[in-house]
Amino acid sequence: MLRVEGIYKTFDGFVAVNQANLHVEKGDVVAVIGPNGAGKTTLFNLITGQLKPDRGKVLFKGKNIAGLPPYKICDLGISRSFQIVNIFNRLTVFQNVQVAVLSQRKKILNMFYPAQNMAVDRTNEILESVGLLEKADLTCNALSHGDRKVLEMALALGTEPELLILDEPTAGMSPEETAVTIKLINKLSKDLGITILFCEHDMGLVFSIANKIMVMQMGESIIQDTPEAVKNNKRVQDAYLGGGD
Repeated sequence: MLRVEGIYKTFDGFVAVNQANLHVEKGDVVAVIGPNGAGKTTLFNLITGQLKPDRGKVLFKGKNIAGLPPYKICDLGISRSFQIVNIFNRLTVFQNVQVAVLSQRKKILNMFYPAQNMAVDRTNEILESVGLLEKADLTCNALSHGDRKVLEMALALGTEPELLILDEPTAGMSPEETAVTIKLINKLSKDLGITILFCEHDMGLVFSIANKIMVMQMGESIIQDTPEAVKNNKRVQDAYLGGGD
């Protein structure tokens, strides 16, 4: 579904992503891990159009999408959440997700059909699937940090993605909120069939839900393999996991 080939990005001479490679098959749950500053978020920004690569390819279902604007990449079937929560704080939970659903359906609003009556069923379905239906009428400012992170995932689901990219989905969450999010990611993958690519510092989460792991160091992708193979890789142990026995 997704193949990143030799992607390269610099900022004023600093190499942020250096010839990185990544592949994601349909149905995969792929984690990208690495130390702070390894280039994980920059890689996601290159895939989703927030940044343009200096060179390299980003192939989505065989089409090179490198350098396309984010809205076109979203239209093709890739959606994402961000490391820092990015939602409409003054709108309700329901309205946040409704906006995403309407954007996907390319609805043109007019004075004879109020926006609040559009895409109601689909919006409620998404909220129920992520466990936020009972909080639909709350404004986002009233939500806990964990619920705000989950709501951002719900916004991403509103665009009907084939590939969902999550940037540190449990950052700042309590252990209880993290457990809920793990269950949600498993549900999105197994029950809804969404392919997932995520980066995360919680190694317990990574090794519990990912079927493939790609490791980055200093902008490079040093390995992509099964969790067991990554855990036993000497270079990964030395670079990130604290050394081997």
